[in-house]
Amino acid sequence: MKLTSTVLGARDPRALAVFYATLLGWAIKTDEPEWVTLRPDDGGPGLSFQLEPGHVPPEWPHADGAQQMQLHLDIEVDDLDAAGVIAIDAGAGLAAFQPQEKVRVYLDPAGHPFCLWTRE
Repeated sequence: MKLTSTVLGARDPRALAVFYATLLGWAIKTDEPEWVTLRPDDGGPGLSFQLEPGHVPPEWPHADGAQQMQLHLDIEVDDLDAAGVIAIDAGAGLAAFQPQEKVRVYLDPAGHPFCLWTRE
């Protein structure tokens, strides 16, 4: 078995794919109205985006009775501040709740939380 992709649902899969393509520097490989894929140049696992007309963004942090986060992406960076500027410029929002010093939680344009983190 080989993991090929993580799939995120969105009301606008192409817009979300463009956001992550900008953030990660990956190319769009499949571009259909209901399905868009991104792949890194090294051939590793990518990201896919599927149309979910009724997509409800998860609540971060979790609140009882609210839509739960099913997963989130962790993206290692060298510089949290510089990477954060790129994320904001691409269309992310900084989450109000930040649980750790070397991690910054952002919300993508569809409301999915993702983390930028550094080892330093």
